Amino acid sequence: MRRHLLATTAGILLAMAGSAYAGMDEAKAFLDKEVGDLSTLPRADQEKEMQWFVDAAKPFAGMDIKVVSETITTHEYESKVLAPAFTAITGIKIAHDLIGEGDVVEKLQTQMQSGENIYDAYVNDSDLIGTHWRYQQVRNLTDWMANEGKDVTNPGLDIADFIGTSFTTAPDKKLYQLPDQQFANLYWFRYDWFNDEKNKADFKAKYGYDLGVPVNWSAYEDIAEFFTGREIDGKKVFGHMDYGKKDPSLGWRFTDAWLSMAGNGDKGIPNGLPVDEWGIKVDENSRPVGSCVARGGDTNGPAAVYSISKYLDWLKAYAPPEAQGMTFSESGPVPAQGNIAQQIFWYTAFTADAVKKGLPVVNEDGTPKWRMAPSPHGVYWKNGMKLGYQDVGSWTLMKSTPEDRAKAAWLYAQFVTSKTVDVKKSHVGLTLIRESSIRHDSFTKRAPELGGLIEFYRSPARVQWSPTGTNVPDYPKLAQLWWQAIGDASSGAKTAQEAMDSLCAEQEKVLQRLERAGVQGDIGPKLAEEQDLEYWNKDAVAKGNLAPQLKVENEKEKPVTINYDELVKSWQSN
Repeated sequence: MRRHLLATTAGILLAMAGSAYAGMDEAKAFLDKEVGDLSTLPRADQEKEMQWFVDAAKPFAGMDIKVVSETITTHEYESKVLAPAFTAITGIKIAHDLIGEGDVVEKLQTQMQSGENIYDAYVNDSDLIGTHWRYQQVRNLTDWMANEGKDVTNPGLDIADFIGTSFTTAPDKKLYQLPDQQFANLYWFRYDWFNDEKNKADFKAKYGYDLGVPVNWSAYEDIAEFFTGREIDGKKVFGHMDYGKKDPSLGWRFTDAWLSMAGNGDKGIPNGLPVDEWGIKVDENSRPVGSCVARGGDTNGPAAVYSISKYLDWLKAYAPPEAQGMTFSESGPVPAQGNIAQQIFWYTAFTADAVKKGLPVVNEDGTPKWRMAPSPHGVYWKNGMKLGYQDVGSWTLMKSTPEDRAKAAWLYAQFVTSKTVDVKKSHVGLTLIRESSIRHDSFTKRAPELGGLIEFYRSPARVQWSPTGTNVPDYPKLAQLWWQAIGDASSGAKTAQEAMDSLCAEQEKVLQRLERAGVQGDIGPKLAEEQDLEYWNKDAVAKGNLAPQLKVENEKEKPVTINYDELVKSWQSN
């Protein structure tokens, strides 16, 4: 999702943007100055796509359209470069506002509740897919593109080329949001330290297995212990990095699928069914029936409590002491400062900032001293489960937006995600959304500078990383509960079990209110009767499911590592 952390992009404000004229001369000037060869389309096809935008936009020329997104590098590029270019080419005046992520959700909520058209389109996280589907206050794009929006839907849009549409599609098989930017949380580590002969020998002597990318949490824990306090290049280093301040950003840390890495919920890609990684269970009609173990959920089950316990243990034992008082944005730059060996949960949106020349983690030739790899999983995790979070900021059209304004905004949404501009935009923000861009030769050439980002997105592993799914019926209301509960555990006010008991109870209060109100109709919550853990576990197993799992007596399983270079080779052979 995230966040207000990224450096501003050096974009070009095109002089032509202020022109009173719009058309192909402006389009060709834009292609010359900004796109060039950084496109999956040859120049003739770029011009053909631009001609379509020119023609489709004519009925809306002169309109003032307002759209909004959170402030990250990708959206800064859109706002500062692509929006003026779109205005120059089409005559539609676009104001692309950049605000905080929480503010985007607040504006969207206000528009949902009031019916007032605040913005003509929103880039908001696909985490709200369950909200949008159940409240039915946004246009479903499948029907929109086939009917009212057909005349303004680019024939070259190529929905199948977008890698994140499974995350923006509801159980009714309709597409509700169009991906605009996408990034994952992955394991981050010092490739140079892991390949140092003395480090490898010392680790093997102490733990009896090879130092490498940890496959499970047991290995991650050993590596964290090994590096913490070790002296490298004249300074003491740490084996882990995280943050623990009781702050809204602490909620992201966990709703962004931390529990999934531990093995919370059921099998299922992109999300566990019937129990998802939040621990929320749905019935066969996708109605949420509970969050607590007592109703068949898993938010306070053994896997969830284990995940919080490990978070607390590692933060206190292996991270810099100041990490416990940090927020997301404060902790984000720390690994690039050169004293962190690994981080289990690192957003790939940090990539651009972590490959800048002159940093302690970048070689003189511009290549990184670090790499990213798949996250290790906890003892409750099973093959077939998701393994982490992927953020997908996506274009959303509210039904409260007048049709002509929605059409003009939809043209802009397609322009900034078009094949003509997507490769260049992807190089700026490194938030890849199209398969064709990921495979572009320019990314093959740049891959050695990006620490594994391109290898990951070209790998079969990427499908195991996904956003919040459709089990969550009201993301804004439920997500805000997490940081308060986890914050109580982080501060020591509650145990891990007490914190998760409190969280699931608070989530069920929201579900109960939604059920009583009936605002989500026959796909809204319908809470189940309460039973004990053994009852629900037996019921799950009988139906071929997992959650809630019983407690594993030995949560320190046999540690497993893999050589990073061998891992990358295995991806390439698939």
